[in-house]
Amino acid sequence: MTRTTAERTPTRPGAGTDPAGTDPAGTDPAGLPVDYAGLKERFGPLFTEIAAGSLDRDLRRALPYEEVGRLDRAGFGALRVPAAHGGPGVSIEDFTRLLVDLAEADSNIAHLYRSHAGFVESLRFLPRELQDVWYPRVLAGATVGNASTEKGGNALGTLNTVLRRTAEGWEITGRKFYATGSVFCDYTRVSAALDGRDGRRFAVVATDAQGVTLEDDWDGFGQKLTGTGTAVFDRVRVPDDAVLDRAAGSAEAVHEAAFFQLVLLAVLAGVARAARRDAVETIAGRRRTFNTGLGLPFREDPLIQEATGRISAKAFAAEATVLHAARALDAGIAAAVTTGADRPDFTGALPAALHGSEIAVEHAQVTVPELALGAAQDLFLTVGASATSTAKGLDRHWRNAQTVATHNPIAFRARALGDYLINGTLPEGLNAIGDARTGAGTDADRTPGA
Repeated sequence: MTRTTAERTPTRPGAGTDPAGTDPAGTDPAGLPVDYAGLKERFGPLFTEIAAGSLDRDLRRALPYEEVGRLDRAGFGALRVPAAHGGPGVSIEDFTRLLVDLAEADSNIAHLYRSHAGFVESLRFLPRELQDVWYPRVLAGATVGNASTEKGGNALGTLNTVLRRTAEGWEITGRKFYATGSVFCDYTRVSAALDGRDGRRFAVVATDAQGVTLEDDWDGFGQKLTGTGTAVFDRVRVPDDAVLDRAAGSAEAVHEAAFFQLVLLAVLAGVARAARRDAVETIAGRRRTFNTGLGLPFREDPLIQEATGRISAKAFAAEATVLHAARALDAGIAAAVTTGADRPDFTGALPAALHGSEIAVEHAQVTVPELALGAAQDLFLTVGASATSTAKGLDRHWRNAQTVATHNPIAFRARALGDYLINGTLPEGLNAIGDARTGAGTDADRTPGA
């Protein structure tokens, strides 16, 4: 399915162009709870309704426009806006706990908010004049998707999508793959090369702008409802206040790379909890058993109880690991503020706690996917062949976990940790995907960093 400008229906009145036109029934973000207990009470009923429709949406491949719209109007996208800018200023740890809850209800919906949440994180490091433009839009309910990865033909560290300055102003042209969440959003943040110069810039483009085409052509076997697909930009006009710089190795780059991966880890922890939930519900209602067992109902069989306990332990360990990493990111942000590393003009050495957040996330990236996949796989050990029924959709947990786990090759993250522990080499967060270099890897072969 292709959605052009003329065909696209905004997620709310005034989407992408007039933040003041957001749904008048929306929540004032400044009045939202700040702590997890309050947030759970606030969003829990909505998450329950989202969970109730999750299986049906997966079976029908029905994109969750209504559910995302309700979350937007409830202020979910504004939770990380700092109190100094009129937001609730929820900590990363509490936001992550809430995100795990949402991922248990529907991993697709938690995943598709990744791009928007990452954009909100990046605003902390931008010049005040840009914060004064974008924070009010986020508080008014606007959301921002992502269009960064190109399918091929770009050398690692370079981009074929180009941002140019013309006599009429900025314009962007290019084609992106994996534009996750963009079909649900008012804007999408597009990574681009600045015409004639090295490095990476971002253009925040209204999804209903002339020249923007979003295609729902994602054909992966998991996370099918994240709005991931191709995005095409044909000489799209970009306002000056929507062109954002990004310096490699800056506090912004280090923090957002870690945060982007943290969101995926929270999704995996939610998938593990969903597998536990469905295992318990399935076993509790099962009457049939096997002659090779003890002849007891499954809920009383000690072997089935043990299998369920192992699923639960994996879900517990996955979530605990993710929350530990989230606390490390909170510590990194606090250190950045204390040292001034969050300012655009900062030129000193980044605080150790900021690098520590990336190290914590890399540890989690090696362990959490295995735990989530194990929980989703072990679900089938508690039931039998009937668990493979398409109508039950129990396979979606494994499919979704496997899809999320592929986003950042685990072998590379484990190697980076080993290099750090042995040689003290600070790991680099994922920030570029492209065609591999050829040759011996000399300086002449290297392309500009993303």
